[in-house]
Amino acid sequence: MAMSGGKDDGAPMMEMNMTPLIDVLLVLLIMFIITIPVATHAVNIDLPAPDPTPPDVIVEPDKNKLVLTQTDEILWNGNAINQGQLVTLLQQSTQMSVEPELQFEPEPLASYELAARVLQVIKASGVTKFGFVGNERYRTFGASG
Repeated sequence: MAMSGGKDDGAPMMEMNMTPLIDVLLVLLIMFIITIPVATHAVNIDLPAPDPTPPDVIVEPDKNKLVLTQTDEILWNGNAINQGQLVTLLQQSTQMSVEPELQFEPEPLASYELAARVLQVIKASGVTKFGFVGNERYRTFGASG
């Protein structure tokens, strides 16, 4: 099979060679894809700094458990509350002489939007003893499914 590079009569080729243009466009497309930043969706939380000097006597404060259910309920130590009651309870806990630890545990299918709103309420309340609990259950969740 022979390829035609133009006419044999010596006249110039009138069609534009599109191969270099397509190559340049593909390279630009690949560079554009590589330089796009990875989309991250995060909720920033200011965690308290660790105390370098532990006290001589460790007093075990009460722990309050905050659970978000998949039916958009907020449970405070097993009792259903609304966001207004959550604000009041957080203010009461921060005013105690020994602030109780707040344990945050959303259920696997809990609403992300509700979790983000509750985390903003917690951040605004000034709680200093805060922790996520139950995450160890999901450590192997992605590997098995």
